[in-house]
Amino acid sequence: MLTCPLCTAPLHNAANGVQCPAGHRFDRARQGYLNLLPVQHKNSRAPGDNQAMVEARRGFLDQGHYAPVARRLAELAAERQPANWLDIGCGEGYYTAQLAQALPRSTGYALDISREAVKRACRRAPQVTWLVASMARIPLPVGSCQLLTSVFSPLHWQEAQRLLSPGGGLLRVGPTRDHLLELRQRLYDEVREYTDDKHLALVPPGMALAHSETLTFKLKLIDPGSRAQLLAMTPHGWRASAERRAAVVDHPGPFGVTVSMRYDYFVAH
Repeated sequence: MLTCPLCTAPLHNAANGVQCPAGHRFDRARQGYLNLLPVQHKNSRAPGDNQAMVEARRGFLDQGHYAPVARRLAELAAERQPANWLDIGCGEGYYTAQLAQALPRSTGYALDISREAVKRACRRAPQVTWLVASMARIPLPVGSCQLLTSVFSPLHWQEAQRLLSPGGGLLRVGPTRDHLLELRQRLYDEVREYTDDKHLALVPPGMALAHSETLTFKLKLIDPGSRAQLLAMTPHGWRASAERRAAVVDHPGPFGVTVSMRYDYFVAH
């Protein structure tokens, strides 16, 4: 079902990779993923999250701190039971693997622009087709997916709409204004306010919000390593001063922080 990122023609299996009728060929990495991000589509030499950010996120998530977020995502996806689904901006695959478990009879795809992330994600769910690709040029045909997911990831709304079959939906998960509030209060003199639903203004005609809910819970980060990982996997790890970051990591006793996520489900008409 994959399409060529250069000419949009169908891709077919070739020796250790895929190829389109025009002769554009893409190799499969030894880890199992396909790199469908041509060099002319890159904005930098190594786009997306680097190895340090990916490893920090993997270490933090594997400790189960965000397990309720993944569990609710999987529950909402299981209610849809799509034939084909795609996780956009899959990162190192923590949430994608939960989706694959919840949708065993569906065909799953996942992509991220970071090769370092996808390289590690492959190990989580080999039944998923893992892709290094751009979310602005997703190598799948028009109307080929019944479910798209986007967790903590930017979205190209028109591209998402192109991929959805009529009646299919996009499940978006993103932070609310309360997410990591205590952490932000420790890192900055002034905590920047933002609107939880500002993304609704970007939804294109032909897609409508069908469901919305918020999940909020408290984390108690006991060891300094978990706090350092949380900092490293967020923009706060480089926006805040080194002194403020060190104060969070070396905080005496448990460090309590709020996790607050908004789940929005948009249906294509």
